[in-house]
Amino acid sequence: MTNEQFEDVIDALDDLLDAEREALLAGNLDEVGRLLERKEDLIDQLASLEEGDKAPLEALSAKVQRNQALLDGALEGIRSVARRLAALRRVRSSLETYDEKGERQTIDFTPDGGLEKRA
Repeated sequence: MTNEQFEDVIDALDDLLDAEREALLAGNLDEVGRLLERKEDLIDQLASLEEGDKAPLEALSAKVQRNQALLDGALEGIRSVARRLAALRRVRSSLETYDEKGERQTIDFTPDGGLEKRA
């Protein structure tokens, strides 16, 4: 790979990391997925370089770490939503209470979604 080709790949990866950041900040996970293939291709091109040629990659390190932190935050947000939705599903199908001894009891709703009242 010539020095000019190397610089082109570095510039393309730099631009891609900026685009990835914008997509993450906008919550556009579809775009993040689309950028992944191009990012893998650029990284494969850089992997073929000699060790001495990799020094300019250090400038991209901060961007990669920044985007990774954003990806981690997005993933945690998705997990949080999934946990909340699971809790809401449980609430719709049953009710958890505590008896006089402080032990948890689960009351399942009838299949039609109603509760039976007892005097």
